[in-house]
Amino acid sequence: MAAWQGRLEKIDDYRWRIPKSYKPGMRVDGVIYADEEMLKDIINDKAAEQVANVAFLPGIVSHSLAMPDIHWGYGFAIGGVAATDVDAGGVISPGGVGFDINCGVRLMKTSLAEDELKPKLRDLVYALYNDVPAGVGSKGDIRISEAEERKLLVEGAKWVVEHGYGRSDDVEYTEEHGAVKGADPNAVSARAYERGKNQSGTLGSGNHFLEIQAIDEVYDSEAADVIGLDKGQITVMIHSGSRGLGYQVCDEYSKDFISCLSKYGINVPDRQLACAPVDSPEGKAYLGAMRCAANYAWANRQCLMHLTRLAFMKVFQRSEKDLGMDLVYDVAHNIAKIEKHAVNGKERTLCVHRKGATRAFPPEHPEIPAKYKKIGQPVIIPGDMGRNSYLLVGTRKAEETFFSTCHGAGRLMSRSAAISKCRGRSISRELESKGIIVKSSGRETLAEEAPEAYKNVNEVVGVVHGAGISKRVCRMKPLGVIKG
Repeated sequence: MAAWQGRLEKIDDYRWRIPKSYKPGMRVDGVIYADEEMLKDIINDKAAEQVANVAFLPGIVSHSLAMPDIHWGYGFAIGGVAATDVDAGGVISPGGVGFDINCGVRLMKTSLAEDELKPKLRDLVYALYNDVPAGVGSKGDIRISEAEERKLLVEGAKWVVEHGYGRSDDVEYTEEHGAVKGADPNAVSARAYERGKNQSGTLGSGNHFLEIQAIDEVYDSEAADVIGLDKGQITVMIHSGSRGLGYQVCDEYSKDFISCLSKYGINVPDRQLACAPVDSPEGKAYLGAMRCAANYAWANRQCLMHLTRLAFMKVFQRSEKDLGMDLVYDVAHNIAKIEKHAVNGKERTLCVHRKGATRAFPPEHPEIPAKYKKIGQPVIIPGDMGRNSYLLVGTRKAEETFFSTCHGAGRLMSRSAAISKCRGRSISRELESKGIIVKSSGRETLAEEAPEAYKNVNEVVGVVHGAGISKRVCRMKPLGVIKG
């Protein structure tokens, strides 16, 4: 693939502008968050062209934004952020959310220290591998009727907690309390219901994972104290999404929205950016279905955390309370939200698309838990299975990104390229030589997810921290990983 040839203007050490004069029809400039070294990969990936294309969306305000983990995606680049003004004909695009609706991550802390866990690490990894369903087509233990599934799609994490999969305080520490309002089960197809009914409590495949970690660096001791974290402490990170149900919702609405382009006189340079006004019948239907899928994902991660707690209790022969297995926070990475933001000094109702991007609300924001009001919303950034992951918090400066930040390391290689490069190697043995025990249900998953297939998360986080749109709290290193 030839390098992108478009025009980029340096704003500062962490931001680059694609002027709207680059392509006739761009309504706003594009802004990419990256340092000079990372920019080389972004240009080679040509994701910058997708940033420019998003700037065509009707109602888009401020800028078409991209985080430093940006890479080529469907319609929007993964790592793309865009907000449209609902009252000015702003649109919603399924390509701006992605196929894995509410693919997201939750972080759980424990009272265990690294030296306490190490002797039981292998037993714990095998227990989690055996007890947490993972991989393509995996099915969970939760069997529910369609009527119950409809309730789950509205109530999200709360529904599964009420059915014995967790604690009430888990909901408090989940974005949107684990269920975004406005979900419409009638907007979800029969095929989507069929794909989702047996997948609650399953990890899925690809880049989804369950990871045992140890905190190896604390950057902000005040914020870490508020959260209850310290160096050497064991944490658990769970990364999963809405499984087949979310994929089906995106697939169907992406195709259906193509007819909306002519119906509403919308001109975009890529049919993968098919969209409809938020207030149109089509826009409202997609929002209702997307919210159902998002709630399904929060319910799914709640189930996965419950299974994780049970595995820890079995291996350590201690109670959940004694193990201190509390949820730090859960955040969505692929979602569109209706939010109020100031634009040019005036509050406006916006549809904020975050595709491969994390919400990062600042201190004192009304939508974050009381415990975190002083420090800002926890932001969870997973890395690859051979490097670090991070916990950050939101900042007031992130107003310039509609309170959004990066979501992970971001791919450097396609899955097929990674498999080809890793042929003949044992990724699991390579990782074990570094003290990381990995179990995977898919033969090629470890090659697809090899560390070199990803950008260095330390550099990605360095950009968002340096740009001031989120602030580092602590860094975690992987000890044991379950992959789908």
